[in-house]
Parts: sequence; structure tokens; C-alpha cells
Amino acid sequence: MNNLDFIPFSKPSLNEEEEKAVLNVMRSGWLTTAKETLEFEKEFAQYISSPFCLAVNSNTSGLQLAMEACGIKEGTKILTTPYTFISTATSAIHLNADVVYADIEKDTYSIDANEIEKKLKTEKNIKAIVPVHIAGNLCNMNDINYLAKKYGVYVIEDAAHSFPSKTKNGFAGTLGDIGVFSFYATKTMTTAEGGMIATKDKELAKRMSTLRMHGIDRNVWDRYTSKKSSWAYDVIDAGYKFNLPDILSAMGRVQLKKSQIFFEKRKNIAKQYNDAFSSCNFLELPPDNIGNAWHLYLLRIKREVCKISRDDFADMLQKNGIGISVHFIPHFYFTYWKNRGLNAKDFPNAQRQFEKTISIPLWPDMTQEMIDKVISSVIKIGKN
Repeated sequence: MNNLDFIPFSKPSLNEEEEKAVLNVMRSGWLTTAKETLEFEKEFAQYISSPFCLAVNSNTSGLQLAMEACGIKEGTKILTTPYTFISTATSAIHLNADVVYADIEKDTYSIDANEIEKKLKTEKNIKAIVPVHIAGNLCNMNDINYLAKKYGVYVIEDAAHSFPSKTKNGFAGTLGDIGVFSFYATKTMTTAEGGMIATKDKELAKRMSTLRMHGIDRNVWDRYTSKKSSWAYDVIDAGYKFNLPDILSAMGRVQLKKSQIFFEKRKNIAKQYNDAFSSCNFLELPPDNIGNAWHLYLLRIKREVCKISRDDFADMLQKNGIGISVHFIPHFYFTYWKNRGLNAKDFPNAQRQFEKTISIPLWPDMTQEMIDKVISSVIKIGKN
């Protein structure tokens, strides 16, 4: 842990508590979805004050279920940002729907509400807005919800980065019609792979619950373990295999209990970064609104001050033993979307932010020595 030769970009915070929880499930003889997952759903729903929560095997599958439940299908469209991971868009494409993009705000990574309204005025058949809370910094949900109501569309929050972000109106992921969280290994809490859907709408929850397990019309998780369970069931639609196994839910229940501790540690690291970098004329601090989960620290290089590019800066950090990443490569850089006609010139803010952004290490168990090395490396490279 104190090896400073290489500081990983991200590392999950796990100990004997998660190990014990997983072993208990293994020794129970039942590994897939059952009681552990049901308890995880209840505890997560209570934590974020959501009437309905559904555990799924990834944020991606959760987004696809959410979109299907909201009527996303062939002939319809979602409206989202090009500054996100590809699954925000491909979830709709797998439903044979289309994707409309709106640029991000000039000074943040959040989808611009003004650009949203322009698209809603000109594009037909948009069924849902899909805002993405990049790095855990929340989008302008008040304006987005207003526009959704005005134009009669759903709001599906891609909340992969934002647990446990909270505002006076509630937790991120509960501010629209449906919210979808990620518990991937690098996220603010983890089940290795996995996610959670949250909604206040009973009918949407029922639809997603049915589709999550092959389109079967009832809960069949106990059909091999209960004397009273019936073997009979009906399939009412062509569903998916999107459930979360108990062995992963057990890890999630432990992580959920620690989530506030993780959050406080990330905030402390982010504060140290902000304090150290605020006086550097070659750096721009990440956006920081109320409710920021600080999932990522998006360091922005002032290209008009530095004599090197973002890529060169990133390479130098890596050579100095600092693990980095870039969040995100906008969709218009990928061959698939170029072939669909997406062009960088239509999204100047997204292109500008991408060209100057590096994600540096920010995970709860970083030692003070690690934090100090990241800070000193960034400052030394920038000054040189």
C-alpha cells in the first residue's frame, strides 16, 4: 500500500468484512440471486429514500431496462451528451432506437439545458432525456426536469458516478423518473460488477422487474430452495438476463454501510488537490457543485499556458509512476459514431474539455504519501 513506485489510478476499498460476506454466501450453497440481493435492494432503497430499487448486473443493463420501460424502441430517440461512456448511448441503440446529442456546458462536463431545449424543439420522437452526472458532479436537474415536463418526455439519470450525491431535493438517481447507478470495480462503492435502478413509479418498476428475469411473470428466485415454491411460471415478454447474484450483493451490502466513510475520504483528498493546485496558473480545478460525490478528480490543463499537450502531460505523469485515465472520450471521436454522421465541430464545449482533461488518482485508501506524490508530480511537470 505504501509502495510509491506506481500509484494506481483506482483501487477498490475491500477488507475482511467483504471477504466474510462473500464466503458466507459461498458456504450457503446458493450463489445466484436470492435473499442477499433482496436485502441489498431494500437497504439501498432505504438509503436513498426510493420506493423501488432493482439490483442489476451492470449500469448498462439498468439503462437498457429503464429505456425499454419508458417506451424507447424503433422509431424513437433519446437525448443525451456525447461526453459520457458509450453505454449511455448503446443502451438505446440495442433497442433499435436513435440517439440525439446536446453539447455540454462551457465550464462543466454536464449536459447544457439550453442545448437540450434546442434539440427538443427541432427533433421529433424524443422520448427521454438522459443526463449524466460526470465525476459525481450533478447536472442542472431543476432545468432538465422542467424541460421534460414541458415537452412530455422522461428523465433517466445516468447516475453511474454519483452515489451518494445529495441535494435538498434528494439523492442523485432519484431526481428524475428513473436513476441508474453503477457498482463497477472503480466506482464509489463496488460489487465488482453490478448496478441498481431506482424509481418512484410502481408501473415502471414492475415492468423493469419482469424484463430483468427473462420476462417471467413472477419472482422465481426460490424455485429450487423452497418446498412451497411452484415450478410453474409464464413468460409474458422477451426479457433479459440482467439480475445481480447474491455473491456480489453480499459485497454490496458491506460497501453500502461504508459508503459515507468512503465519501468523506474522497472529499478530503479532493480538498488537498484543490488547495495545492489552486495557485497553479497552468491548471484549472474541476467543477464542484452542491452534492458532488467526487468520484473522479478531473484535472484540467490550461493549454494556452502549458507548452505541452494534455497527452504529453498524461504520459509524463505515467512515467513518474502516477496512474491516470481520461474521462471521457466523446462519442464523436469513435469510428462507429463518425459513420453515423457525428462531428466534433457540432460540440465545441465537449471537444474543448476533452482536450485538456486528465483524471488523476482519487480512491479512499490512498496514503498521505501517495497523495503528496501525485500533487508534487503534477506541479513539477506543470512548472517545467
